[in-house]
Amino acid sequence: MVEPRGPREVFLALVHGVAEERWAELPGLYAEQTHVVHPFDPRRAPALRTRDELREHFKPTGTGLALQRRPANITIHQTTDPEVIVAEFEYQGTVADTGEPFALPGIFVLRVRDGEIVSSRDYFDHLTAARIRGRLDALLAAVNARN
Repeated sequence: MVEPRGPREVFLALVHGVAEERWAELPGLYAEQTHVVHPFDPRRAPALRTRDELREHFKPTGTGLALQRRPANITIHQTTDPEVIVAEFEYQGTVADTGEPFALPGIFVLRVRDGEIVSSRDYFDHLTAARIRGRLDALLAAVNARN
């Protein structure tokens, strides 16, 4: 019997899958029932709770600038709970259309059970992410519309 991947391996599969734009594979890293939140999202999007919601989340939209990126500066902290890790990293790359370099830091707090993500708190700088994709005005408009 093959041992399921642990939190470290699942995290690495996730960030490399995002960098390589393997969107169709990413939902399979999550449990059917999961809980994924982005606490720093200025739009306050609701939690993603199912693999189907994650499939929709990872679906390419065709909007925004294309990015060439790779995960870098990865530090994975083990916790006293064997299911939970805290992973610090950044996506480094360039905006394909402009050649602008970027570094987008992130911290994920992942709980992985039986090789699948059952919960995740994903902390990103959403303003920088929107800016490098050419979507800052749209993000600010969405935030203003909520007020």
